[in-house]
Amino acid sequence: MAYNSTTVPHHHHPTTSASHSHGGGMGNMMMRMTFYFGFKNVELLFSGLVINTAGEMAGAFVAVFLLAMFYEGLKIARESLLRKSQVSIRYNSMPVPGPNGTILMETHKTVGQQMLSFPHLLQTVLHIIQVVISYFLMLIFMTYNGYLCIAVAAGAGTGYFLFSWKKAVVVDITEHCH
Repeated sequence: MAYNSTTVPHHHHPTTSASHSHGGGMGNMMMRMTFYFGFKNVELLFSGLVINTAGEMAGAFVAVFLLAMFYEGLKIARESLLRKSQVSIRYNSMPVPGPNGTILMETHKTVGQQMLSFPHLLQTVLHIIQVVISYFLMLIFMTYNGYLCIAVAAGAGTGYFLFSWKKAVVVDITEHCH
């Protein structure tokens, strides 16, 4: 069976009827399960958003790239907001075994925030936006379109590179399982 990179072969299964279709109204279209590089008839998230030209694919690539960058920026922004809004700092000391049977005291800093506060409400709304964007990016990747997959990966990598370089990394010197 020969086909080019922009068409999907259709297989007829006698036990499959319209009511048993897993495509949710896709008719005769079958979902691809392998990576391909094409730009004809590529559905992007919604049935009405179909890519059919190289220009549309280029526009979709840029939009997906920017969405993935935004996702990475949003993650870092949420961490930064969380650090700024933390209240009620508490220090806890606990004994830990030291060398030669000695006991050492290890101090942990615990921070929290109030549930009924504007910072927590803002974090909740931003979390919802982050989750929705992450699912959009996952579904875009699951189109198996090589161009769109590259856009997701390149956008996420670029976003991480641009936004995460200032991110403080806490290294626990007592952690021995590296």
